[in-house]
Amino acid sequence: MSSFDLQRVTIHGHEVVYRRCGEGPPLLLIHGMAGSSTTWREAMPILARSHDVIAPDLVGHGGSAKPPGDYSLGAFASGLRDLMGVLDVPRATVVGQSLGGGVAMQLAYQHPELVERMVLVSSGGLGREVSWLLRAAALPGSEYVMPALFPAFVRSWGDSVSRFLLRRGVRAPRAAAMWDAYAGLTEGDNRKAFVRTLRAVVDAGGQAVNANDRLYLTARMATLIIWGDNDPIIPVAHAQAAHEAMPGSRLEIFEGCGHFPHAEEPLRFTDTINDFVRTTDGVSLTAADYLDLLAGRPPQTA
Repeated sequence: MSSFDLQRVTIHGHEVVYRRCGEGPPLLLIHGMAGSSTTWREAMPILARSHDVIAPDLVGHGGSAKPPGDYSLGAFASGLRDLMGVLDVPRATVVGQSLGGGVAMQLAYQHPELVERMVLVSSGGLGREVSWLLRAAALPGSEYVMPALFPAFVRSWGDSVSRFLLRRGVRAPRAAAMWDAYAGLTEGDNRKAFVRTLRAVVDAGGQAVNANDRLYLTARMATLIIWGDNDPIIPVAHAQAAHEAMPGSRLEIFEGCGHFPHAEEPLRFTDTINDFVRTTDGVSLTAADYLDLLAGRPPQTA
């Protein structure tokens, strides 16, 4: 089975698509808004040399089902809990990019026993500021404009151009990542799920969900923050503020990178992830540990 063969599982009556490859400590890769598991195509084969890599399409994204319903961070976190259970993954280092970073933090908050380490990549949920395009897309009525902005015929044309450039060795990872998101929105069901997801985390003023008041809960969990210093979607200042608020966290700023460090600098990205896993201990929090964190009590000793 190749690195990117799609696999499928049905959970609660809905199909969930995922990609899985490699052997070793589990890594759960969570993509961003309007994205899918294909966003990890550059990094996943490298990470799979030393890890069991699981990269799902979140419900409402990619090839997974797009039912009407709850598209909140909490619902995504619960869905990943269920997927990990079905795939018999008891714990994992969780890597989340953009929206996926918010989902990763929510998973660690709701189900700390599942998360050994956390990696936040250009993460949402760490401040109010966000691209004006996303704020505009969250406005009432935006779903009625989107069919004109994302016509279906553009996808075929853009995919043809992408294949033409790839055959000639032209690599533009930032543009490719943005195109993947745009192309997905040419499909009606994807647009509906995108709007539901977006409005759960963004309003006209910016990001509406903020984890900053709970970052202290990561005190016992090794955390890595990766960001591009040229991110046009979420400012790098969020990374710096989160690093200061998360005791013992690591911060890696990728110079010249935008919102997709994993696609733009896959070798540096994977080297950074591998070093982080190799040099840190995975945590296994219990319910009692979590209550101690909430209450501000020191860790229990054996």
